[in-house]
Amino acid sequence: MADSNEMTINLVVLGKTQTGKSAAGNTLLGSSDFESRLSPSSVTLCCSLRRSGRILGLIRRNGCESALRVRVLDTPSYPHSALSKKQVRDTVRAALAQHFREEGLHLALLVLRADLPLCPDESNDIVQLIKELLGPSWKDFTAVLLTHADKAEEAGYSEETYLHSASSTLLSLLSSVQHKYIFLDNHKSIIKEERNTVLRKLLNFIRKNNYQVLLKHSK
Repeated sequence: MADSNEMTINLVVLGKTQTGKSAAGNTLLGSSDFESRLSPSSVTLCCSLRRSGRILGLIRRNGCESALRVRVLDTPSYPHSALSKKQVRDTVRAALAQHFREEGLHLALLVLRADLPLCPDESNDIVQLIKELLGPSWKDFTAVLLTHADKAEEAGYSEETYLHSASSTLLSLLSSVQHKYIFLDNHKSIIKEERNTVLRKLLNFIRKNNYQVLLKHSK
């Protein structure tokens, strides 16, 4: 966080190949900075940090409107079509240390597809990676982004009915992160409209966590 008239939140996006991880990062930034496209192989090969411009109308501090800036670290997916688990873990760990050692990390966003079931092995693998990256407090600093929510809606699911029908694996994961989850629509035409809603929810998660951060190193 910067001065009293500006607040910065630091985020990292993590997830499997083709879950919409980089696209979710673009939604948060309000840009197309991260490469995002349909591909038969993993698109993201290295970590990349981008930051938004000043966003107004979302936060007030001490009775005055403050600007918000968002910093997002995009990461290679796991499992990855070209990188081993160790390569992904070491790459992400180094980037987290490089970019967030001074201000810390507010939230890790685990990106999952709402239109695909989450199986136990998949959940175990990605959760284990997050644990290795963030340590024992990972549950307090992790939220789930459920992308392609528009496809679930087209299939007749509201958020409530979706969760009622969800696999026990997904429900257990959401419970472990204190139900910090957000449904994200992937229609490009409404990304700008949805962005502020998503950011307000993330700010609420961060507020409930008393603005604590992970990975910050004292000088």
